[in-house]
Amino acid sequence: MTNVSRKISLIGLTFALALGLSSLALAQTGGTSTANSRTVASGQKMKVKGVVVRRDADTFVVQDANGVQTTVALNDRTSVKTKGGFLRGGTNYGVTTIMRGLNLEVDGTGGGNGQLVADKIRFNEGDLRTARTVEANVTPVENRVGAAENRIGEVEQNSQRLSGQLDELAAVSNAARGGAKAAQETADRAVAGVGATNERISALDDYQVQNNTSILFKVGSAALLPDAKQQLDQLAQQALSAKGYVLEVGGFASADGSTEANRRLSQRRADTVIRYLVENHQIPLRRIITPYGFGESNAVADNATREGRQQNRRVEVKVLVNRGIMQGAPNMSAPPSDNPQ
Repeated sequence: MTNVSRKISLIGLTFALALGLSSLALAQTGGTSTANSRTVASGQKMKVKGVVVRRDADTFVVQDANGVQTTVALNDRTSVKTKGGFLRGGTNYGVTTIMRGLNLEVDGTGGGNGQLVADKIRFNEGDLRTARTVEANVTPVENRVGAAENRIGEVEQNSQRLSGQLDELAAVSNAARGGAKAAQETADRAVAGVGATNERISALDDYQVQNNTSILFKVGSAALLPDAKQQLDQLAQQALSAKGYVLEVGGFASADGSTEANRRLSQRRADTVIRYLVENHQIPLRRIITPYGFGESNAVADNATREGRQQNRRVEVKVLVNRGIMQGAPNMSAPPSDNPQ
């Protein structure tokens, strides 16, 4: 078993144990709970600790150690940081960093709809790395499972057609002198169709890069330029018209400044691109592989020149499409090229 497989198995077991815990009595917090779901009173201050079990566009669900789930709402004032750091300042992150499997703490106030409106969200750097590993490996698997379920229906239909064709071939072969030739041609097509179907199912585990766009930034900045927004608008239109797509987003920086500062800057750039795609084009979060900041590594040009540094201040956005879905379904029911006489 590979290291990735062992990590996924361990995290999957953790999720199963967390979701299977029976509900225990809540401590006095000012809120109420019903069927393992907490309702926060309007204006009530509350702190919640637990693991993220669901993530939507503007909300996420936290499950605590007692199995009680709380829906947390995000807004522009929500502070997302790691614990500790220099002078206990921590590292700032965008709200897109919050993902399934992340252990965190939320300080907030009850809203009007029973949700906890987050003021501060804090987590450890190590928990973030673990959650990213889970999300990067589990999300493509979920997408492949959904695609495989659709392929199963096609395989069953093809099998039924194949069965009927074989019965018809036996009758034609016994009735006419040319039946043997027609039977051979139809059988060849049937075998080819089954082979093509098997190939499509195998391809469900493979993704192809359909588009690769580089978004450039100014020195020390994570703000999108007008040209960058136009590039992202075009990329979003192409992605939304594709089937079985996912977006891979990586942030980069030039060699200006320290290595750690460049890593944080590249992560902010990746988060900015994700936020623009989600808020302006409603790209579902399940279609986005967790963004990552590579810092000044993987340079595409020479950092010793001004032009080279400009090319290295970038975010690469790749549109990945499932190869199995891109392939056409095989046709096993076409008639023979000539009729037996």
